[in-house]
Amino acid sequence: MAETMQGLHRSARCAEIGKEAIGREVTLMGWVQKNRNKGGIIFVDLRDRSGVMQLIFENGSIDEEGFEKAGKLRSEYVIAVTGTVEARSGAVNENLATGEIEIRVRSLRILSEAQTPPFPIEEDSKTKEELRLKHRYLDLRRPDLQKNLKMRSQTAALVREYFIKEGFLEIETPMLTKSTPEGARDYLVPSRVHPGTFYALPQSPQIFKQLLMCSGCDRYFQIARCFRDEDLRADRQPEFTQIDLEMSFVDVDDVIDVNERLLAKLFREMLGVEVSLPIARMTWQEAMDRFGSDKPDLRFGMELQDVTEVVKGCGFAVFQSAIEQGGSVRGINAKGLGGMSRKKIDKLVDFAKDFGARGLAWAAVGEDGSMKSSFAKFMSEEEMGCLVKAMSGQPGDLLLFAADKNKVVYDVLGNLRLELARQQELLDKSEYKFVWITEFPLLEWSEEENRYTAMHHPFTMPMEEDLEFLDTNPGRVRAKAYDIVLNGTELGGGSVRIHQNHIQEKMFQVLGFTKEEAYEQFGFLLRAFQYGVPPHAGLAYGLDRLVMLMAGTDSIRDVIAFPKVKDASDLMAEAPSVVDEKQLEELQIAALKKE
Repeated sequence: MAETMQGLHRSARCAEIGKEAIGREVTLMGWVQKNRNKGGIIFVDLRDRSGVMQLIFENGSIDEEGFEKAGKLRSEYVIAVTGTVEARSGAVNENLATGEIEIRVRSLRILSEAQTPPFPIEEDSKTKEELRLKHRYLDLRRPDLQKNLKMRSQTAALVREYFIKEGFLEIETPMLTKSTPEGARDYLVPSRVHPGTFYALPQSPQIFKQLLMCSGCDRYFQIARCFRDEDLRADRQPEFTQIDLEMSFVDVDDVIDVNERLLAKLFREMLGVEVSLPIARMTWQEAMDRFGSDKPDLRFGMELQDVTEVVKGCGFAVFQSAIEQGGSVRGINAKGLGGMSRKKIDKLVDFAKDFGARGLAWAAVGEDGSMKSSFAKFMSEEEMGCLVKAMSGQPGDLLLFAADKNKVVYDVLGNLRLELARQQELLDKSEYKFVWITEFPLLEWSEEENRYTAMHHPFTMPMEEDLEFLDTNPGRVRAKAYDIVLNGTELGGGSVRIHQNHIQEKMFQVLGFTKEEAYEQFGFLLRAFQYGVPPHAGLAYGLDRLVMLMAGTDSIRDVIAFPKVKDASDLMAEAPSVVDEKQLEELQIAALKKE
């Protein structure tokens, strides 16, 4: 039967005690990890968030009733013990922080009994994620997840400390705000007081942080909750946390400088890793041409090669057709993989098709210089020789080519490059390769909407030297935007904002908004801009993604206490759920049933 604390006070957490405490009396509390009954002596591993401590129950050290209770302890019982710290009587456990000591227990209280958990509480659990997320409160007892949550907490504390020292003000922005049409879908919240109207949960604090710059706050930051109703991936959730900031009277270099120093501090203090400053910069175009991605992973080579000019006029119709339609032919050299089996190459072809390719041309250079290829018969020996030379092909190499519109070619080869790196185990999680990607296109053409849309958002400043093309060639205009990328993951992104009315009006015009529509959606920001707005710029990081990479895990679910699954549902809380009819009536909402 469960007992009470009755005036007991915990003197330390399990792994906060070391050899220096030998001979001292301590009181520990936590969960039973293991119970090993050896007859006259019982060993129990006690676990709390700091780690594990071995307890010894022995007749003579503890009374008969206490020894009997110890024999009944089962996994996940919550107990309190008082006893003396001793040097380990058995072999030292070098895998434990407390491996040189143990506690000889004098008294035991069972604070809470426990049923047998549906899965073992252990590090690197092999239990299916769905079962673990259904019982997330048990899953979070695992030492690796406890470690991740601790890292997240410490990271947030360091971020706050850094920005406050840099003169930033921490300011909260509203959670209930106005829905805007640009970007991802909003989560809507019905208003009871204003029937038929809706708030939106913020996708980001973007407009409010710009208003704070109009308000003279000068430097703002916030660890902000954000919400986007979009399809999920390993590094996406419907609700997530941003490290958000905005600065007045600054340009690109100022924002990059303050953020590089933040990253250097975080990686030094959290991981003991020195980030070399300044971090390298690469334009968006260079990143796409070299890596097929605007978030390139620089931990390995295998860069894209443009061979359009080399194969122009060759006999291979697939290459010629792509070039004639304004596309390109590009390839990657998978060094040393020329001996790959046909079956594995066919799997790479299927992989490429998943990213929009109609196929994948390949050529394997044998160790003896001979050639196997899916397309060599359509080209002369001289043309093939020029192509292999352009690709720096050596005996033993596998050359892979995509031919299509640039967007498809980039997507196919960028993802193929990563897949080959995964297969060859080239992705070292202990290596950290940062890069700034700059000079993004300001706009991208939407076939669906038959208009230009903002690649970032409508308030992003064009590069001054490209302003003249806003009227004549909007697709050519580059943005004063920048992303910080680590190991192929976008950690954060931002831009210099438009602060001049005539440029903002022109931007809305290019995006297809009338002046009335622009004011209907963003009126409160545009009206504020009429009263003197400083030049300003900002950036936002995904805190979840940042901690995920620092913790060396593959999913942001591993660094969020209570995450959602792929369909945006919470398996533990069973949300979303149907609500009471009375609640819907009060909100004047009817739920339509789909056939």
